Amino acid sequence: MERTLIIGTRGSELALWQANFVKDSLANAGIAAQLKIIKTQGDRILNLSFDKLEGKGFFTKELEEELLAGTIDLAVHSHKDLPTENPPGLIIAAVSEREDPSELLLILKDCVDVKQKLSVKYGAIVGTSSNRRKAQLLAYRPDLEIEELRGNVPTRIGKLRDEGYDAIMLAKAGVSRLGIDLSEFHVEVLTPNEIVPAPAQGALAIQIRESDTELLKALQILHHADVAEQLAVERTVLKLFGGGCHLPLGCYCRKEDGKYQVFTSRAEEGDQFPDRLFLEADTTEGLSAKVVAAFSPERKLPSSVFISREASEQSYFRRALQKHNIQIDDRSLIRTVPVINKLDSFILKHVDWVFFSSKNAVEYFFQLQPQLPKDVKFGVMGAGSEEMLRRKGYFADFTGLGVDPADVAEEFAKLANGTHVLFPGAQESLNSIQKGLSPETKIVNLAVYETVLEEQIEGSGAEVLVFTSPSNVDAYFADNLLDPYQKVIAIGKSTGKKFDEMGVKYKLPFSPDEVGLAEAVFGLSPTQPSPVGRT
Repeated sequence: MERTLIIGTRGSELALWQANFVKDSLANAGIAAQLKIIKTQGDRILNLSFDKLEGKGFFTKELEEELLAGTIDLAVHSHKDLPTENPPGLIIAAVSEREDPSELLLILKDCVDVKQKLSVKYGAIVGTSSNRRKAQLLAYRPDLEIEELRGNVPTRIGKLRDEGYDAIMLAKAGVSRLGIDLSEFHVEVLTPNEIVPAPAQGALAIQIRESDTELLKALQILHHADVAEQLAVERTVLKLFGGGCHLPLGCYCRKEDGKYQVFTSRAEEGDQFPDRLFLEADTTEGLSAKVVAAFSPERKLPSSVFISREASEQSYFRRALQKHNIQIDDRSLIRTVPVINKLDSFILKHVDWVFFSSKNAVEYFFQLQPQLPKDVKFGVMGAGSEEMLRRKGYFADFTGLGVDPADVAEEFAKLANGTHVLFPGAQESLNSIQKGLSPETKIVNLAVYETVLEEQIEGSGAEVLVFTSPSNVDAYFADNLLDPYQKVIAIGKSTGKKFDEMGVKYKLPFSPDEVGLAEAVFGLSPTQPSPVGRT
């Protein structure tokens, strides 16, 4: 290409990084370019929250106008800022690789409380202008106070230091691109299945005139078709919901093990508890429509749910179901009792890691008042175990969030192989994580509790039965049968294996925690007689 291209960009540090990234990538392909800084409505109006700004595209409209006028050749956008439809005459010519779309919660160090979910103190003031973030944060922590926060990334970080916030929330991608040192803060990384990101978060979009076919061809060196396919699912969901940046909607699509996984969070307002959905499919065809259909107000949800453990009044699961007036029958079908009352200090002397596979393991281990080595690290299986560890005053150095223990073991092995690992747990543990570690790893299994089944369990007439462990399955079905209209949700593959043996169809949540359970219940299809086999 003979001409020198003019790249339109906003003037913030992040926008300039993004535009220079494209400029440098083009230079590597022998294409010269220069930048033109353009101020947008979103840059000029800083005293209003996003939902108060009129129209859509308040970070992109002025760039698009200059494209159409021919004063620039291409515009570089944060893809999430773009409206779902291009103005007539403009197209997205290329989509970048996607940075990690996780969120960061930056917390002033004197406002950290490790015993609280997300590690920020009770009643903390958290800054964000995003209704999506607000709804999801309050779902986890209804005690938080959410305050308006505008400005570019460095400005918002400066406001955390100076303006009375205890914590703020930012996209990880922007912080990573700018290389900002966050060592003065405590940083919580919230993965896309914990806080569902905005559609297209973490990716760049390069917009050009539709008539500029020469430039379209030249820009294909920057285009990532696989990313574009996944972002199209997210942006189509946004389009079908008719929303913009103010809509409390998170949607994230990824491809894992040959399947497309979509996480969605949606509320009507920023202070409303969001509904969560997880879908998995072999193709993206029709996937967005399936997501949106699941949120239809006409769709019939279960009227009642049984769960084989107690759900507190403030639990995420209970609040998610109560939003839809779903009755909950929550009762544990097992009891746990300690098997030792004193811990031999020699067992802990050379331990590098302590790994917990359940909340009970955490509880009973710390009842023994262990004298732990100074540099010991903690691994946990699932968000429930991680939360219980926090209550004891410790952070997890590794958290396995999958439903398959073999996958968690594989990830943990990358950190722990060749070290000394203590596994406090149940007396008849399946030792699933241990099986994934190398022979060079010194493994110490420590039974700290045992499980006792309750007798003469009364059956439940609930439409959905949620079982939290294999022992609960054994206890329930010792005295009861599954009615044809009842649907089953099993937490974890070991629990699911029980139903495989029984020939009962069941659903596995994506994650074995309260959010995963809420997603599974919300995503159930209308009740029908239950055939055998697994979903």
